[in-house]
Amino acid sequence: MKTVYKKLMNCYNCVREKISFVPKVAIVLGSGLGDYAEKIKVEAELSYSDIDGFPVSTVPGHAGKFIFGYIGDVPVVCMKGRVHYYEGYPISDVVLPIRLMKLLGAEILFLTNAAGGVNLNFKAGDLMMIRDHIALFAPNPLLGANVDELGTRFPDMSHVYDEDLQEIIRSTAKEYKISLQEGVYTYLTGPSYESPADIRALRVFGTDAVGMSTVPEAIAANHCGFKICGISCVTNLAAGMSSAPLDHKEVQETADRTAASFQKLVTESVKKFV
Repeated sequence: MKTVYKKLMNCYNCVREKISFVPKVAIVLGSGLGDYAEKIKVEAELSYSDIDGFPVSTVPGHAGKFIFGYIGDVPVVCMKGRVHYYEGYPISDVVLPIRLMKLLGAEILFLTNAAGGVNLNFKAGDLMMIRDHIALFAPNPLLGANVDELGTRFPDMSHVYDEDLQEIIRSTAKEYKISLQEGVYTYLTGPSYESPADIRALRVFGTDAVGMSTVPEAIAANHCGFKICGISCVTNLAAGMSSAPLDHKEVQETADRTAASFQKLVTESVKKFV
C-alpha cells in the first residue's frame, strides 16, 4: 500500500472508531469563520491531535478540530483550522484532511480563506467568490506516485469550481444583500507576505486575490471527486497598494469585522446545496 494512502486510511479508521457521523458537505473554516461552529447544531467534535498521524495546525486563530453537525437539515463536517505548507508539513499532509472528509462521506467541499486583495477595485472587507485559481508557484499535492484509489493520474482542471454551486452562492448573496466580488485566487506558499513586485506580476497574470492556502486543497479535492466552491475574505490590500505594513493581526481584525456577512452567506448557501 502506498505510504500516502496508508496514512490516510489509518486516519480514517481512527476517526471512525470515535465518530459515526456521515456528512454531505465539508467546510474548511478560514480566518473570519473561526466561531462558525456556533451556527451549527453540533453532534460531535474531534481534535486533530486525537487522530493518529494527523497534521496539527500551528497558526494563531486556527483551533485545530473537526466539527460534525447540521446546518439546517444538511449534515456537515467543518475543519476549524487548516494546516499550511509553510508550517513545514509535506504537501500530502496539507491535503490529507480533504481526502479524509471525502472518505467520511462528504460530496461537496466549501473552501474559505483570508486573502490579500490584488484587484485594484477591491477593498479590505470584500468577499470574493473564487471562480478559478492559479497554482503555478507552489508544489502540486498530486506529485509522486498516484493514489489510484482516490483518482486518475492526470485529472482535468477545466472546471474545478462547480458552476451550479457558484450560482447558488451568487443568488444567495443577492437575496441577503451581501456584496460579493468574483475572481481568481492565486496560491503562494508564504509565510512571508508578497513583495510589491510580486503583486504587480500577479496582477498581470490575472490574479484578483492572493493567499497561502486553498489551492492545494482544491486540486486534491478535484482529484478525488468533490464538487467544489470557495470564498475569500479580502482582509487587506496586497503589498504596494497601501502605505500600511502587512501583519497577521490586521488579517484577523478585518476577518472578524466581516464575520457576520461571511457566516450568513456560507450558512444560507449550504442549506441550498443538497
